[in-house]
Amino acid sequence: MNIRSYVNLYELLKITPSTREENRAFGITHVMLKNRPIDQLSAWIEEHKHRLKRPLLSETFSSYLYRVTFILVLIAFALGLLTGIGLLSYSGREPVNVIYFIAVVIFFPLFTMLLTFLAMIRASSSQNVLIHLSPAFWLEKILSLMPAKMEERLQTFQINPLLTNWTIIKRSQIIVLFFSFGLLLALLGAVVTKDIAFAWSTTLHITPVALHDFLTILALPWSEFVPAAVPSLELIQQSQYFRLGERLNEEMIAHASQLGEWWKFLAFSTLFYAIVLRLLMFVFVSFGYRRALERSLLTLKGTNKLLREINEPIISTHAKRKESTFTPNEKSYAQIVNSLDASYDCIHGWAIPYKKLLLLGDSLQIIAPNYFEAGGTNSFDEDAEIISKSHGEVLLLVKAWEPPTMDFIDYLNDLVDKVDKVIVMPIGTKKNGYDASDKEIDVWDSKLSVLRNMKVWLKR
Repeated sequence: MNIRSYVNLYELLKITPSTREENRAFGITHVMLKNRPIDQLSAWIEEHKHRLKRPLLSETFSSYLYRVTFILVLIAFALGLLTGIGLLSYSGREPVNVIYFIAVVIFFPLFTMLLTFLAMIRASSSQNVLIHLSPAFWLEKILSLMPAKMEERLQTFQINPLLTNWTIIKRSQIIVLFFSFGLLLALLGAVVTKDIAFAWSTTLHITPVALHDFLTILALPWSEFVPAAVPSLELIQQSQYFRLGERLNEEMIAHASQLGEWWKFLAFSTLFYAIVLRLLMFVFVSFGYRRALERSLLTLKGTNKLLREINEPIISTHAKRKESTFTPNEKSYAQIVNSLDASYDCIHGWAIPYKKLLLLGDSLQIIAPNYFEAGGTNSFDEDAEIISKSHGEVLLLVKAWEPPTMDFIDYLNDLVDKVDKVIVMPIGTKKNGYDASDKEIDVWDSKLSVLRNMKVWLKR
């Protein structure tokens, strides 16, 4: 389930591609999806997607979002690379201050992740200031540059604000993640190509011991695995410098070869705080995005009606006049059934399509393990195979307005030789709630009277 499913469902609900009966038939044929509305909607979309205009709006929209996001990712990566190069710029006269780089690769990611959590809490609000601060929100501005044809198709297309916000939140994580990749690449490139002397300096009154304790806490995630990536107290003491004066002190110069060891801490800080935590945040946001997508699908106009049509049986509300007891006269067929059982071993439909047969069984509130379409375009061998699979009590549904033919009588004779009992039930039109008229049933009554088979019964 993705944004394409949402757009496809949006379009399908507007054109109403299926009738009430077709939707219920879909529900019966996909009974394993019952009580799973999202899976039902997904399967229904796939079944009717071919009725939408080409190219699909969902494909065009998704492709456009991908292209815009890809461009923003490239821009973010380039900015991260340039930012890293700027922070690690080394002239050879003055060491690189690690405080700046630590702020960008540790505190900036933690701050933005905090903003992400706050944005997720308020994601259901259309006027979410935190969402509007996101780099991905630029998508909204870039969309105004779309070609006229694309813009025209989207004029009536409205995405649920909840889904819009979660889309921006999710894509923001990707953009910031690639910004961090740019920082890491800049650091590794600078370390490989330059002999950088790192140091630290700040106006705040921080002692080397206090800084060591603080950095040790920050390095806890990897200290057990890579202890060399944790700055020692000695390194911190040797790398502290003050901007007063044009020259570095002699002690720092004497230990210049050790000042480059800072890169290990900086690399692991970038890897953990800016990349690993961001990946975990992306996974967490993806779950929230999926939930928002599911909620948005269920709140689309027409979704509830569609799900009701899929899951609720079609039961006629008119009077059940056929349920009254029928007393046959001398000329009537003697073997009459006034009411149907709740289940049968098989349900056959003479020239009635399989899905229609399922729908009729559902409407009559009858269940059966097997449904077979006989007659019609079936060959003799196909009908013979259906008979061979039948057993026990069979409910045979026929079209009441079509009089019985010799093909039907032959089929019925072969069927009764294989099963214990056959109940022939004439079915009326949909307009009449599938109830057959007395006149129509009388035609079948007369034909079965001639047949005189003790296994054949007629439903009145």
